[in-house]
Amino acid sequence: MVHGEDIEDIEDIIGQGDESPDERYSSRKLVIPKYKRLRPKLSEAAPEADSIIPGTQRVYVKTWGCSHNNSDGEYMAGQLAAYGYQIVDAKQDADLWLLNSCTVKNPAEDHFRNEIKLAQSLDKKIVVAGCVPQGERKTGYLQGLSVIGVQQIDRVVEVVEETLKGHSVRLFGAKKSDGRKIGGARLDLPKIRKNPLIEIIAINTGCLNQCTYCKTKHARGELGSYPPEEIVARAEQSFQEGVVELWLTSEDTGAYGKDIGVTLPQLLWKLVEVIPEGCMLRLGMTNPPYILEHLEEMAKILNHPRVYSFLHVPVQAGSDNVLLEMKREYTVEDFKHVVDFLKQRVPGITIATDLICGFPTETEEDFEGTLKLVEEYKFPSLFINQFFPRPGTPAAKMQRIPADVVKKRTKKAHELFQTYFPYNHKIGETQDVLITELSTDRKYYVGHNKSYDQVLVPMDGDFMGKKLTVEITEAGKHFMKCKITDISSASRPGGVPEPLKLGELSGCGGGISNETVKNRMYHPLLVVSLFVLITSVMLRLYYSLSSVITR
Repeated sequence: MVHGEDIEDIEDIIGQGDESPDERYSSRKLVIPKYKRLRPKLSEAAPEADSIIPGTQRVYVKTWGCSHNNSDGEYMAGQLAAYGYQIVDAKQDADLWLLNSCTVKNPAEDHFRNEIKLAQSLDKKIVVAGCVPQGERKTGYLQGLSVIGVQQIDRVVEVVEETLKGHSVRLFGAKKSDGRKIGGARLDLPKIRKNPLIEIIAINTGCLNQCTYCKTKHARGELGSYPPEEIVARAEQSFQEGVVELWLTSEDTGAYGKDIGVTLPQLLWKLVEVIPEGCMLRLGMTNPPYILEHLEEMAKILNHPRVYSFLHVPVQAGSDNVLLEMKREYTVEDFKHVVDFLKQRVPGITIATDLICGFPTETEEDFEGTLKLVEEYKFPSLFINQFFPRPGTPAAKMQRIPADVVKKRTKKAHELFQTYFPYNHKIGETQDVLITELSTDRKYYVGHNKSYDQVLVPMDGDFMGKKLTVEITEAGKHFMKCKITDISSASRPGGVPEPLKLGELSGCGGGISNETVKNRMYHPLLVVSLFVLITSVMLRLYYSLSSVITR
């Protein structure tokens, strides 16, 4: 085996056509060397031995992109830590970098590519994962690197081990059951949560759409859903580990279950039955075509006290002509119907949406339709994106709008978004908020009310992971500030234990710290590796010394 050679799978390290040792040496006669006395050389090199002991190295894990990708990153870190690898934040101290990529936009891939170059310049071992290598397997800068496909994250330990030995391993296969694509790796794998209070569950992978601008479809593929019972079991386990907030994610949550004969509302009703009082569920992005089928039930679910009244429904453009060229499979009126219906039936609901400015076929009139839609609904959460042609997509082959026009339209959309303040009318309101984070300046707790609005809470006590009652005193563009009306109201959700510590393993009997697993030398494979290494060294020393004595 030549180090650095690409291997399609772990099993390919020993080729099927290789001779066995018996076959290799069967034709050779026994040779007895003549005795010759030689004086031992003091400069003789020490016996060589394989110094790679699996599970003892340090690994740096970096993830870009959506919550689905973040969940994958948590699972990969968890499996490595469970095996004994030390997950480190300081990348310069790591022996191997695991880089989990996003392919939605050019800038995200640029950051990914630059990180690979940096790792190479520092002579680090590299494993890449995520949507970029899965969607573009022949990309030049990925050649020679080990790759974990998006549905192969349960084999990260094997890939890391072989990469540390100098091999290049590439796993891309899809998970299937009875010939049908499934959601992916098991949901009960160990993971290390970035936030011990928040559990991210991918309920399905892939989608049913064929959007002309989207590269993610190339990576995540067709729809594959997890059975409801597996999702519910993961949720129950999470709450037993101190989680207070559950995020459901996928490329399109609205399409969930269409491949296995269940619906999104059916799953959600099962989940709310196991969510403890005081804990909350946040539903991820859904495209308009599929949520249209379930509006009545979705309104009931979003009104549930343990479900955030929040939904992310991307519109992308306010023009039917552009939506048709994008192959979005809905009209502007379809989108407006979803928003209007939910606003009428779910008091205080927050609808988040996305825009793409400068799609190749977008005219000035089309763009004005997009601005009109924003003016009408004044979305409190609006993700404005400049069009980027992603390689291999139909939109990348279309005649592009001049770059200065695209930038001008993007700027105009941003300026419109800044003209309104969606939270001013909430000043003076009394709200219950669930605290799950710290602000970036670490001066406030960050909580969310029933509408999933961001509320900054004074750090006047130990409120992390607790729900408390506050009064809104100030409103900004993206947040509200408050005063605590009753500190005694702060309480952890009923029946939920204290959360795991940061860096502790989920799914391992109550949590095992990363520091602990670093020293877990009782792992069976580690014991075997150590035994083989010590035996090898002792045998080489024995034969070396025997040779010297006989001389």
